[in-house]
Amino acid sequence: MAKFDNPDNIKVIVATDCGSTTTKAILIEYDNGEYRLKSRGEAPTTVEAPFEDVTMGVLNAVQELQELSGRQLLGEDGRIITPSNGTTGTDVYISTSSAGGGLQMMVAGVVRSMTAESAERAALGAGAIVMDVIASNDKRLPHQQIERIRALRPDMILLSGGIDGGTKTHVVEIAELVSAADPKPRLGSGYNLPIIYAGNKDATPNVKETLDEKVDLRVVDNLRPTLEEENLGPAREEIHELFMEHVMAQAPGYKKLMSWTDAPIMPTPGAVGLIIQTIADQYKITAVGVDIGGATTDVFSVFRPDGQTPVFNRTVSANLGMSYSISNVFAEATLPMVMRWVPFDMDERDLRNRVKNKMIRPTTIPQSLEELVFEQAIAKEALRLAFIQHKNFATELKGVQQQRTIADAFEQTTSGATIVNMMQLDMLIGSGGVLSHAPRRQQSAMMMIDAFLPEGVTRLAVDSIFMMPQLGVLTEVQPSAATEVFAKDCLIHLGTCVAPHGESKKGGPVMNYSIELPDGTVTGTLNHLEMKLFNLGVAENGLPVTAKASFEPLGNFDMGAGPGKKIETTVHGGVVGLILDGRGRPFDLSSLNAGDRVKYLTTWFKELNIYPELPA
Repeated sequence: MAKFDNPDNIKVIVATDCGSTTTKAILIEYDNGEYRLKSRGEAPTTVEAPFEDVTMGVLNAVQELQELSGRQLLGEDGRIITPSNGTTGTDVYISTSSAGGGLQMMVAGVVRSMTAESAERAALGAGAIVMDVIASNDKRLPHQQIERIRALRPDMILLSGGIDGGTKTHVVEIAELVSAADPKPRLGSGYNLPIIYAGNKDATPNVKETLDEKVDLRVVDNLRPTLEEENLGPAREEIHELFMEHVMAQAPGYKKLMSWTDAPIMPTPGAVGLIIQTIADQYKITAVGVDIGGATTDVFSVFRPDGQTPVFNRTVSANLGMSYSISNVFAEATLPMVMRWVPFDMDERDLRNRVKNKMIRPTTIPQSLEELVFEQAIAKEALRLAFIQHKNFATELKGVQQQRTIADAFEQTTSGATIVNMMQLDMLIGSGGVLSHAPRRQQSAMMMIDAFLPEGVTRLAVDSIFMMPQLGVLTEVQPSAATEVFAKDCLIHLGTCVAPHGESKKGGPVMNYSIELPDGTVTGTLNHLEMKLFNLGVAENGLPVTAKASFEPLGNFDMGAGPGKKIETTVHGGVVGLILDGRGRPFDLSSLNAGDRVKYLTTWFKELNIYPELPA
């Protein structure tokens, strides 16, 4: 688009995120040599009766921006004014959306753990919820697979299978299954279901012959052209195109909204993944981001398994959320696993009633300290379970033949092993209501530490007001604006968690430390099952204060250089500070007896100032 030929000409930006319940709008302006967030507005999303026009919610949210900022953004014709002129209008208007249930897909492949998993990675990375995975070896009979395809009614299907030049039979059989099911799309009845074929190129004529008459078939490059290579880009781009062309076009008011935006509307989860990737690339770091919502929990990660090439993964845990899906969290985690984070007794029937009330009244917030502690305990379990699913999915390519030498035979990971290495993780970013809007930032930090169990030296941050989706789509238009606002207005730096890896059955010392804090150097020893908090805050410009530190793990404990080997590093502060976690890794609180568990929880909460009102 011509206006993006020179992104530096973009000085005023309006971005919206149309969520399932709320539409959020932000105004970004270029001021004094930098892009900054100026104001934020929100309004109920209006895709359902009686409104059935998503642009009404958008205009209401932008109207609030206009009132808060004093900038005239809406014209007499009821549209957003572009381009900007003085204190009127905006240079760019962009949007993301997860309204109407977001993008719902099925994927199909020949081998569940190879091509089907690659297809699932492509769909998840594009911001879709994967409803089911059909594979030749998924242990279901053909008629069961056909019934499943018919029953789900996805927005689109991604079909893959085989390497280029390999056997064609199996992928054609999968295409025949889809053809026999004659699937219909979830939205709209006047068009055929979109199907993307990203498999063995030699089988393309056969797949076309099987499906062309019944579906809207799109052919892109193979997801797995060879066993050693995964090529997800073309499939993801086609998913975005079809999302705009079919899914968004069917939702009420979206055609009008698409005519307003200066860049394609992007699925909200895909946009969040984009900003995580951009930040990891810009700062050359590894990162994990999590967005815990009412119905789902999305986990994003960027790791470098070879030390150089960033590998992005996203998973969506569709039944792990804090309102609509809270009963699923409770059922999957089990009551004892939730209650291990609560340092007092609560009546079981009362707890189950609280969970059910949250499910049917999703916008309610805790009214007492006990309710808050309990809700945050559930959040820890939802995050923990979602991260387990993510680690199981974020793996090296399965099916790859690896050549080993005698030297590396004992240290090379097996094919299909997870690439999530917590000792290599630089930054952990939390988002979603329970993390972004916790009454105290210390609570957000504790939820992430307990759920993800970071190792070594890991920075912690939260999204202040959940603007990551808008910033994600902004990276497509003006990347420097997105990264500047992300760093200065979106991220709230909580601090750094320092956690040695290792276990101790006898207790005793875990690590010696020396930290050059602004008000003097502190030295000491961290003991097993001990947590310490040091004041290391943020500067006037909002960026973290840094300090030089040395950590010497003791015994079998490791800080990344090897058991017992000292490291010297720089630690970053935040609104919480520097947290030393001596509980060891892996750490399982449920291994303690009830009395010790309550004693230690109370001690940790007091040391980190998590719940000041909690009686000692």
